[in-house]
Amino acid sequence: MTENTFKQITERSLAIREKYHQPEQKYHGSHWSIEEDALAFMSDAGLVARLTMAQQERWTKSDSDIPKELAHKLSENIWWLIVLADRMNIDINHSMEQFLSSMEQKLK
Repeated sequence: MTENTFKQITERSLAIREKYHQPEQKYHGSHWSIEEDALAFMSDAGLVARLTMAQQERWTKSDSDIPKELAHKLSENIWWLIVLADRMNIDINHSMEQFLSSMEQKLK
């Protein structure tokens, strides 16, 4: 994969999420609600916590490649945040720029 800008990552994330609507429509008759997307994000965030514990040898999990699974789940959580921001009409690119600039100013 080539290095992407955050804007490109956002665009790719939203395109992937759009494709997930097809099986949702097929199997459930509608797309997931924003609340269902948020719940999916929270479930994946919980898995990041468990995998972090396993990576730090504070939780036993020997049935997987923990570093690979943790990297995947961390990325999936970023993906969900991009999706949620879009669905709630938040420009995540602009919001991140404002957040980072604000934090940089506070820490000068």
